[in-house]
Amino acid sequence: MSDPIADMLTRIRNAQAVSHKTVTIPFSKLKFNLAKILEKEGLIGKTDTQGKKTKKVIEIELRYKNDTPIISSIKRISKPGLRIYIKKDELKPIRQGYGLIIISTPQGLMTNNEAKRKGLGGEILCEIY
Repeated sequence: MSDPIADMLTRIRNAQAVSHKTVTIPFSKLKFNLAKILEKEGLIGKTDTQGKKTKKVIEIELRYKNDTPIISSIKRISKPGLRIYIKKDELKPIRQGYGLIIISTPQGLMTNNEAKRKGLGGEILCEIY
């Protein structure tokens, strides 16, 4: 698999399209940290790991409001073939403050609001609203 982050986002998107309660994703630290940010922002429910070593997976509980997913759009921005970076001065609110972007900074993964507060830029991983 050449882009595990895109695979994770697609699994979430597909599971929400058919109203699944949970989705499982192969474990990596980056994907787990991304899921924890989504959980902290209230876009998904509880995030947990299961299994050991090579069989380890991330189980994500999806959230719905009136049978419609909380996440209406989740899109990969920076891809392996075309990396997209953003400077701290270019950080602006997404969808008039209703959306967010996840940025990989030197201090780890964080949302655009947190990166702006800390004065950091980095690689844009995905856009969610």
